Amino acid sequence: MKLLHIIATPRGQESRTLKVTEAFFEGLEENLPDCKVDTLDVTKEKLPELTVKAVNGKYVLLGGKDLPDDLKPAWSDIIKHIERFLSADGYVISSPMWNFSVPYYLKHYIDVILQPKYLFKYTEKGPEGLVKNKKMVVITSRGGDYSPGSPSHAYDFQEPYIRAVFGLAGILDITFINSQPMDALGPDVQKEKIKESQKTARKAGQSFFTG
Repeated sequence: MKLLHIIATPRGQESRTLKVTEAFFEGLEENLPDCKVDTLDVTKEKLPELTVKAVNGKYVLLGGKDLPDDLKPAWSDIIKHIERFLSADGYVISSPMWNFSVPYYLKHYIDVILQPKYLFKYTEKGPEGLVKNKKMVVITSRGGDYSPGSPSHAYDFQEPYIRAVFGLAGILDITFINSQPMDALGPDVQKEKIKESQKTARKAGQSFFTG
């Protein structure tokens, strides 16, 4: 089995998000020690720019045609990232909440890989995802509490966005592990919430491919 870990936080060892992700991989190691993990840090990776030619290619694909030769060079790196994404059997995204949504690094990556013909296609019944029978865990940290029923829940554009874009690709089995609040109620609550999330993440790792 192969898992693609997409890191969208630039904080490295200081990241609260990655502290929880570490527990997930500890659980995964206990259950599947031979699982291969491909780590993609989109805060460091030089992602392809979506130039005019790249966007023109997207419209060609949306029309159900193949890329013409003059647009293929602009798409070579895009296709490499798409193939890397598709080669995985499952996915983990480590992403803090920034301004109620995802960091721009992750948005850039999604804009690169979420392409017609590769991750989805249009049919008479509407769009159809082409990434089937794969799971995803999204590990987040949020400064405030955006959980259902909280006063700030309406401002959570992170989870709905991720569910929508990867749902378009066909990934419907998505589990969120949200560490919150990280800042609003002080350091003691932060430590408590991280520990709670780490327990949840470890269990999720233990059952990720087998549960």
